[in-house]
Amino acid sequence: MNLDTWINKGYELIIDFGPKVLTAIVIWIIGSWSIKLINKAASKVMNKGNYDLSLKKFLLNLLHWSLKILLIVVILGTVGIETTSFAAILAAAGLAVGMALQGSLANFAGGVLLMIFKPIKIGDLIEAQGELGVVKEIEIFTTKLTGLSNREIIIPNGSLSNGNIINYTTEGTRRVDLTFGVGYDSDIKKTKEVLMNVLTSHPKVLKDPAPTVNVSELADSSINFAVRPWSTSDDYWDVYFDITENVKEALDAAGIEIPYPHAVEIQKKA
Repeated sequence: MNLDTWINKGYELIIDFGPKVLTAIVIWIIGSWSIKLINKAASKVMNKGNYDLSLKKFLLNLLHWSLKILLIVVILGTVGIETTSFAAILAAAGLAVGMALQGSLANFAGGVLLMIFKPIKIGDLIEAQGELGVVKEIEIFTTKLTGLSNREIIIPNGSLSNGNIINYTTEGTRRVDLTFGVGYDSDIKKTKEVLMNVLTSHPKVLKDPAPTVNVSELADSSINFAVRPWSTSDDYWDVYFDITENVKEALDAAGIEIPYPHAVEIQKKA
């Protein structure tokens, strides 16, 4: 074909498809703008209705992608692709797509279950799938945690909903489990008194439930005490570290020995 033929073909394509493409572009711009407005309106409605933050973000995410898909279908119809044929193709490929995306579908179903039963919410400190962190966001397919060392942890919703979840925030308080060993020459009553004084003097240790100190084990080289203060969930690590340090200082001040492997130390010096 010569140049004139190519020009004529191009002109015909512009005449046939130009208006449709321009219309599709306009629909995309207006549609995207409308989706943003709808999302903002839905967000305001949920805020007035005091929706749970986790549920709100999940529903807004779902609404956003549903409207996007609808917009794409409308644009395809505008360009000239019959949506009925498009739907038929999707239906025919449904089984294959379902098999390929079964993990994603399971994660979506898991996200729905998390929203229905609400074992967790944004801001909760949880342990799941071998990870410990604060729930940052519950999305359609995944849940994001912020780890204690400020790492972002992403867990698929399918695994999260089907596995064990330990929620440290739900009850509002936590027991801090600590164990300290003293030498066999130590007076048990005096040691318990020193340990209890450390607990009761700490401002972040709760009075109710009351802290406890008990002999937990007569080990090979030490008498072990189970020290159990309670704190709010937010104060857990402050209490954990402070009590550990304060106990060492209090036992030293009281002349109560914390045993350690002397034989190993002698070998090291030798």
